Amino acid sequence: MTINTKFTRPMPAIASPCINICRLDDATGLCEGCGRSIDEIACWAALSEDARTTIMAGLPSRLEGVVRRGG
Repeated sequence: MTINTKFTRPMPAIASPCINICRLDDATGLCEGCGRSIDEIACWAALSEDARTTIMAGLPSRLEGVVRRGG
């Protein structure tokens, strides 16, 4: 099978805050590594760039409330 590249576009890189510490904090329900909720993690690739940017802007303040366990 040959793919016609004339009509295909490269997919933009999807920025991700994942740092490979994938554990959910019991109190907040947020990932201890990146600060996202399980729903945000699950649909990350399908979100628009604007939605990802909005979520990423709020992650530093979210992570203040997350208790990080040794990893």
